[in-house]
Amino acid sequence: MIDFKSKYGPWALVAGASEGLGAAFAEIIASKGLNLILIARRQSKLESLAEYLRTTYSVDVATHCADLADFSSIKTLISKSKESIGLLIYNAAYSPIGYFKNIEEENLEQIVDVNIKTPLLLSKLLSKGMIKRQQGGIILMSSLAGSQGSPKITTYAASKAFNTILAEGLWKELKKHGVDVLASRAGAISTPGYKSAQNTGDAPGTLSPKEVASTSLNALGKGPSVIPGSTNKLANFFMNRILPRKWTISIMDKNTKDLS
Repeated sequence: MIDFKSKYGPWALVAGASEGLGAAFAEIIASKGLNLILIARRQSKLESLAEYLRTTYSVDVATHCADLADFSSIKTLISKSKESIGLLIYNAAYSPIGYFKNIEEENLEQIVDVNIKTPLLLSKLLSKGMIKRQQGGIILMSSLAGSQGSPKITTYAASKAFNTILAEGLWKELKKHGVDVLASRAGAISTPGYKSAQNTGDAPGTLSPKEVASTSLNALGKGPSVIPGSTNKLANFFMNRILPRKWTISIMDKNTKDLS
């Protein structure tokens, strides 16, 4: 068993941590004895979570209300911090729902900024210290939606494909420097955002935030990517190994057409 605190501590940064999956990551990491830096846009939720973690797990928790679409402000925030960050969890994502012809240009730019630019540059920024210390970990939350074209969430899915490939490449590059990198290719997660977008109930294989966070953290250091949930692993096998590509896109079209 890895001594998680020694390998990835003393501080972990969770981007997109106010509720749902980010909060689940934060609690599991706190239970392992790491101090936390939590970043999200909703200060009240961050503070409530931070107080709970401090009281329950006796760890230090710093909160920062920031827009993850603005990397320059995130870089300034991190550069001013004196904490040694040994673990990055990038959970934040922006996913406007609608067909491409109806998505405004500024929304497309925000997808790129939140889902691609910031995780890319934040990984670059924090990995410098990890490489210097010869230890650390990075988890980039990706999605099974990024395994094929996914109508109505087309650009979001494409951004998640980027994160998968980025993490898998970094897994090999940074391994020799003692830094573990993982793409967590999650299916549907029962978060507040997911529930508000669903009109027909949970999709098959939907997991709780705690299940996804626990599976992802347990997989860190064991390979380049993980798919939480046996149903999702099976679905991915058929969708990407057995069925023709045009069938998989049509299946995704049926699964996403009722999102709103």
